[in-house]
Amino acid sequence: MRQLKMAWLNLLRNGRRSLLSVLIISIAVFALVSAGGFGLYTYQSLKESTARDTGHITISQPNYFEADEDMPLSNGLSDTDKLRNKLLEDGDVRAVQPRVYFSGLISNGNKSSIFIGVGVNEREFDLKGPFLDIRAGKTLSSIKSANYDPTEPQVMLGVDLAKNLKLSVGDWVTLLSTTTDGALNAFDFKVRGTYSTGVPEVDKRQLYVHIQPAQELLGSDKVSTLSVFLYQTDLTQTVMDRVSTLLPSYESQQKLSLTPWFERAFFYQKVKNLYDRIFSIMGAVMGLVIFVALFNTMTMSVTERTREIGTLSALGSYPSEIVRSFIHESALLAVIGSLIGVLFSVLLTVLLLLVDVQMPPPPGRTDSYPLNIVFSPELALYATIGVTVICVVAAYFSARKGVRKPIVEALIYV
Repeated sequence: MRQLKMAWLNLLRNGRRSLLSVLIISIAVFALVSAGGFGLYTYQSLKESTARDTGHITISQPNYFEADEDMPLSNGLSDTDKLRNKLLEDGDVRAVQPRVYFSGLISNGNKSSIFIGVGVNEREFDLKGPFLDIRAGKTLSSIKSANYDPTEPQVMLGVDLAKNLKLSVGDWVTLLSTTTDGALNAFDFKVRGTYSTGVPEVDKRQLYVHIQPAQELLGSDKVSTLSVFLYQTDLTQTVMDRVSTLLPSYESQQKLSLTPWFERAFFYQKVKNLYDRIFSIMGAVMGLVIFVALFNTMTMSVTERTREIGTLSALGSYPSEIVRSFIHESALLAVIGSLIGVLFSVLLTVLLLLVDVQMPPPPGRTDSYPLNIVFSPELALYATIGVTVICVVAAYFSARKGVRKPIVEALIYV
């Protein structure tokens, strides 16, 4: 405690130099924590958008995603109600969504285009949250609501698909697809709304309809997959282990397979690998710059106090005592500067939540996204430890060099 008090008094005595050192350290910690927080926000956003698109866990027939279907829903699931109800008993499961994937031609009467359809229920859009941008109209209504008219089946179109076919909310379109028997079938749908996923290639082809009309169009009561949505993405593997114990009792007629979201998240994996390299290089460069800046600051601080070192040596202080005093001062400077840097990082995190700052669209997307930073206490702790180590090492080598000077030479040093 006495040594820390002496270190604090020495810092106050050299106020201007100490203030400059604290400023450099705080900027370094602020830069590290903020850049790392942006990286964490990017990873979390990609993870959540992918998991909400595919579901945290997908239940399907084995090799469903590897082998193409000969006929629509030939690899689909049947009698899934009991399994869905059982899964919903798990406290970590938010929803279990059946889906029907199909494709065909969409026509406005004059022009036709290829579409990729997804049969869903109305809960699907609540689960997607902000990751589905409704451009016009509304999402699919509940087929159990009083406003739903079974004679007017609803469809939601990707914004570019609607634009290419010159369709707007309230228009009618015809969907043509192949049934499970190989015959052609066509249904008329009324446009309920348009949306954007942010990916142009998807917006040109994708559409959503209710599950029941999709099954009628394909002539089957099967579903393609069951998507299990969780309250927390980090619990994916834990819930998956629990779900796997339930499957044997439901596999009497068909085999079932579990696929976690990250095995289907090809875009997420590619982007994550790219960002890992980018942030690693940025972190290495920032670390090098911070090391050089802090080392130079500590070296200059010790060099300017060479006469003080000579005076202490002349008064009988041991070299080890002088080196320790400089180490205590540098450690105290590092802690103070780190606390200030962390505080500014917290303030920036809060400010970005209050002020809408938009980032330009990433490659392959058309929508901008809000700039946010995730404050991580672990990251702040690592940055503080790293900066403290740099300061202590710099102070040690600089002070050791100073105490090795002869006393007479140190006293007349200018």
